[in-house]
Amino acid sequence: MEFSQETIMALAVQWGTSLVLSLATLIAGLFVAGLIGRLLGTVLDRAQVDPSLRSFLSSLTSISLKILVYITALSVLGIEMTSFVAILAAAGLAVGMALSGTLQNFAGGVMILLFKPFKVGDFIEAQGYSGVVKEIQIFITVMTTGDNKTVLIPNGGLANGSLINYSTQPLRRVDWTFGIAYGDDIDRAYEVLSTMLAADEKILQEPAPFVALASLGDSSVNLVVRAWVKAPDYWEVYFRMNENVYRNFGENGLHIPFPQFDVHVHDS
Repeated sequence: MEFSQETIMALAVQWGTSLVLSLATLIAGLFVAGLIGRLLGTVLDRAQVDPSLRSFLSSLTSISLKILVYITALSVLGIEMTSFVAILAAAGLAVGMALSGTLQNFAGGVMILLFKPFKVGDFIEAQGYSGVVKEIQIFITVMTTGDNKTVLIPNGGLANGSLINYSTQPLRRVDWTFGIAYGDDIDRAYEVLSTMLAADEKILQEPAPFVALASLGDSSVNLVVRAWVKAPDYWEVYFRMNENVYRNFGENGLHIPFPQFDVHVHDS
């Protein structure tokens, strides 16, 4: 098939124009993509987003924009991209279905890093575990339990499930229930407990400690004791109060009861 000089010139002009437009689109698109990436990084930095998430989001945005620019430039050049985009979408769907659990954990990690329900160093309880958060990664959170076990928890469950963060508030309330025997002097019990609460320097006097009769049990009269402490002092105060009650109740005529039965025998 022979082409006339006019036809060749027309094709050259057409392809040349498409090539120039494609190159211009590529250059301008890459410039805009870089500008958006830097702008996003600045916004995330000012918002004090976690550095690992900031880097990841900036990279993801930059790569996505560059892929879009290349596809647009090839389309301007005259290359049909419909089939390529369809294949890419199908492949992405297949990979997404295969990695649904992983993607859920990734989304959970992003949510945790963005909204910060907890941070490194917090003591939390979630997914049946409690401990101190050591690392927050994109897919998992690393936690150390009280007996020094390392627990890896997928972020999907942490982001969608219930969670208790013990480190967000500066004060915590300590609750105890102490039993005295039936027949013991309840006013004396109030006095002894109030004295011990006032003597412990780590128990705050405002809000004031609280002592009251909680219930009449099968074998004991149960007194509830509540006091506020600084969060780091919780367990020290809790254990010390238990020990003090054990040591002081007997000295003050108060008896710590134990389950017992009265058996009555009748002659037939």
